[in-house]
Amino acid sequence: MVKKLLAVLLAAVMVLSLAACTKKAEETTAAAPETTTEAASETEAPETTAAPETEAPTEKEDAETAAPETEAPTEKTETEAPSENVSETPAEGVMSYDEYMAAAVDDEVTIEAYFQAAQSWWDNKATLYLQDKDGGYFVYNASCTEEQYNTLQPGVKVLVTGYKAEWAGEIEIADAAFEVVDDGDTYIAAAADVTSLLGSADLVAHQNQLVAFSGMTVEAYDESGAAFAYKDPDKKTDDLYFKVSKDGETYEFCVEYYLTNEETDVYKAVEQLQVGDVVDLEGFLYWYEGANPHITSVKPAGASESSDVMSYADYMAAEMDSEVTVEAYVQATQSWWDNKVKIYAQDADGGYFIYDAACTEEQNAELVPGVKIRVNGYKAEWAGEVEIADATFEVLADEEPFLAEPVDVTEFLGKDEIGAYQNQLVKFTELTVEDYGDGNAFAYKNAEEKTDDLYFKVSKDGETYEFCVEYYLCNEETDVYKAVEQLQIGDVIDVEGFLYWYEGINPHVTSVTVK
Repeated sequence: MVKKLLAVLLAAVMVLSLAACTKKAEETTAAAPETTTEAASETEAPETTAAPETEAPTEKEDAETAAPETEAPTEKTETEAPSENVSETPAEGVMSYDEYMAAAVDDEVTIEAYFQAAQSWWDNKATLYLQDKDGGYFVYNASCTEEQYNTLQPGVKVLVTGYKAEWAGEIEIADAAFEVVDDGDTYIAAAADVTSLLGSADLVAHQNQLVAFSGMTVEAYDESGAAFAYKDPDKKTDDLYFKVSKDGETYEFCVEYYLTNEETDVYKAVEQLQVGDVVDLEGFLYWYEGANPHITSVKPAGASESSDVMSYADYMAAEMDSEVTVEAYVQATQSWWDNKVKIYAQDADGGYFIYDAACTEEQNAELVPGVKIRVNGYKAEWAGEVEIADATFEVLADEEPFLAEPVDVTEFLGKDEIGAYQNQLVKFTELTVEDYGDGNAFAYKNAEEKTDDLYFKVSKDGETYEFCVEYYLCNEETDVYKAVEQLQIGDVIDVEGFLYWYEGINPHVTSVTVK
């Protein structure tokens, strides 16, 4: 009897306990979402220092941790006309950057910005670095399937909804969900040099943006005299920490492992640092009790990647899809739109076509003929045209300008040798205009509106070739466009233009002179 009574009492206690647990779970579910990231276990710094506690994933398995490498495309579709509906104002319900910053911590926020980089995907979550023309955003552990993650290419626009949070001074969006906005609007931020703001209250205005620091001196990280420290010194993996100084003040920077792991150039570069080295740095201006940038690039000071600049011969010898850096001189550009621009560039040795380089409107205004630029991107090929894709550039305004003179390549028409002049400014002499079709000397790409590209055919020594007036290089208001509209079959002409390629020569013509 006693055993029965004890059993009944034990069962009653278990039922009451289960009910209490259920009620607690319901209350927890009903509570407002936790918007700070302090719940994440705080990454410990090396034992030798009080290094920042970065928000690395806390339950991440030992599986793949590297962010995926983005491959430069080798094929592309026909160039679309510039979009006229790219809005400078946020869509309805979407906050501007100023409105986001003015929102209270724990408020629900919705923003649109452009993907710049991500920490490695895991457990259906991703931590994103975003930016627009007004500021940067750090989106912490957003819900993200692996399929979504693989759609995140640099520059793509995303719509994010979550809760504004703050942790150790870092403003971020937590408990977030996002979707890619497939409207063709893209933006890749150029690093803003904030060296002069180090140590000042003005630096925080650039929080979460891609920034640059120049002329920083590497200091001993700790009493050992080493130039850096591993967060995990036993395995020599995980985050790296290092210290740099400027004008007598010392700052601590971080290579965030889940953004740039041990296989990346920046991780390897920090492992090679020596105390006293003077370096230029780029990275995302993360915050942890002060500036704690997540570094993505380390270069010797003043080199600014010039040590990586290829000669024209090196560029042409590089494999397709490989990263390339060149310096050349702007000769012309197609019309700027959607924060992209196509550039015809040349140096003393050869020509370059730079396809849809990331470019703000302010940068575009600097691309005057003759100005020198340094371009970084990926070598690509499309229908025989060798070009630089996924490119960024900087203007080297202090360099002497260079304007190429057109090279007469008439004698190479129909010969393999003409390929050596691809993308250069060239000229052809004594060409005869042929029937393009239906007795016409030319054709509009858009025959109804009589706009867009113009096409015409010319012959030399019994062989016929097709040339093009590229509308976004020379539109209907230009002399060359009007000159082609006046051509007659049988006219003998001299032609100048850039030796573009499409299944053979397809020059983008800039000048036509009727003999």
